[in-house]
Amino acid sequence: MIKAIFFDMDGTLLSHKQKKIPDGTWKALWTLKEQGIKIVVTTGRHMSELEELSLLDFPYDGFITVNGSICLDEHKELFYIHPIEGEDKEAVLTMFEEKEIPVILVEQKDMYINFINDNVRNTQADISTDVPPVKNYEGKDVVMACVYLREESEEALKIFENLRITRWNKRAVDVIPADSGKTKGIEKFLEKYQITQEETMAFGDAENDMDMLQFCYIGVAMGNGSNKVKAVADYVTDDVDSDGIRNALHHFGVIEC
Repeated sequence: MIKAIFFDMDGTLLSHKQKKIPDGTWKALWTLKEQGIKIVVTTGRHMSELEELSLLDFPYDGFITVNGSICLDEHKELFYIHPIEGEDKEAVLTMFEEKEIPVILVEQKDMYINFINDNVRNTQADISTDVPPVKNYEGKDVVMACVYLREESEEALKIFENLRITRWNKRAVDVIPADSGKTKGIEKFLEKYQITQEETMAFGDAENDMDMLQFCYIGVAMGNGSNKVKAVADYVTDDVDSDGIRNALHHFGVIEC
């Protein structure tokens, strides 16, 4: 019996074509809620971005954010955080302060960028989000860096040899601790709420979703997802704009249409 479902946000819950969570998906979420199944946002996003996009108008049961590095309960209270530390942090700050490549630093309460170019503007437009403010680093814990560069320029990422890098856009990657990731956040959530791995399901569309799709008992790739994601999923559903979530939940007998 499924007791918790972990949903990526962009391209999974959120349609960037419609600029909202589709109506069919909303109905499916409410049906799950009525059945007592825990619904957990599991995203690379920071909570401030979810607020900016008005995506919190639903009683979610938890928030695994920043690719598993910041986890909040249903009351938005922190129960787990995993910062980048030591030499790894120094490598991130070096790239940030050199200002040759645009880099966002993500902290528990804030996120900001070192400088802005067209690559940043176009990428943020892809995800319907404003460009973060330009600021200097002031010494707080950093839980993730977002680096704006294309695949052909990934040589520059070699300075992050001890960190985990996942691509979420053709122009950008996320950089997190090597032992972090959405699965780490899911493990913390399951431990907190005494739910087993066999009682879980996950939906996603991007490379940073691959680990959680493989970890959860049922991993569903969205039809609009990348081929890499589809290859590791247990099931490939329709895309976000074609009731992919509702259709997969029906396919596995979790809800009725």
